[in-house]
Amino acid sequence: MTRLLGAFLITCALFGQATNPPPAPPAAPTAFTVASIKPNKSSDDRFMLRPMPGGGLSATGVTLKMLMGLAYGVFAYQISGGPAWIGTERWDIEAKTDGVQGQLPLAQSSALLRALIEERFQLKVRRESKEMPVYELVVTKNGSKLKPNPDDPAKAKPSAMLGRGSGTFTNSSMAVLAARLSQQLGRPVSDHTGLKGGYDFTLEWTPAPGEGSAEAIGLPPRADPPAAGESNGPSIFTALQDQLGLKLEPQKGPVDMIIIDHVERASEN
Repeated sequence: MTRLLGAFLITCALFGQATNPPPAPPAAPTAFTVASIKPNKSSDDRFMLRPMPGGGLSATGVTLKMLMGLAYGVFAYQISGGPAWIGTERWDIEAKTDGVQGQLPLAQSSALLRALIEERFQLKVRRESKEMPVYELVVTKNGSKLKPNPDDPAKAKPSAMLGRGSGTFTNSSMAVLAARLSQQLGRPVSDHTGLKGGYDFTLEWTPAPGEGSAEAIGLPPRADPPAAGESNGPSIFTALQDQLGLKLEPQKGPVDMIIIDHVERASEN
């Protein structure tokens, strides 16, 4: 969902000409102009979160833990501390920003979200590096089975869909695959394949209990969890090797963590 905000610089001194400089672009907003945060009173598992044109944000049924993941650029397993309600109680948010044309870049929209939750939830956090179990994504000794995307890299649109037990990737990099696996497995996965460019592939496996659960994105457990898959199906580890020629090797390494020092429920408004 990364978007690019165009920017330009004109330098007249190189040509020895005196011209009027272009007007400076408006400063990036540092906070939402108007924001409403209310407890979500529905009893279903549905949620929605999307950036709105003009720098706004609309969210339904999201938890603070999910918002923190987006605001600080981390997965749910990288958030530590705080009361249990940050990952169970749901909220509805409508926020708007004046003077913005189109969509904001990801970095700016994340900064607005950070400012919002830090103010309204009285959230105070710090970053720490912690030694934790991690995975390294590598090519097996028999080599990769991946096929490069045949289209012009400048025209091929990358996409990566990884659900419960299946995934479809188009013009996808190995870094993107590693990120999807990290969320699926609840453990950091880094790309050590050495494979460059984009690839088209699918992946089919039988999820283990708890794998790819709602908690992986900071949501409460589903009221009706999906039924367990066929026990004779391949695990995601076996599927990666057999179907893609890739392997997950367990290691230990530093993981960036968000530690909650203080948080309060937002007052309804």
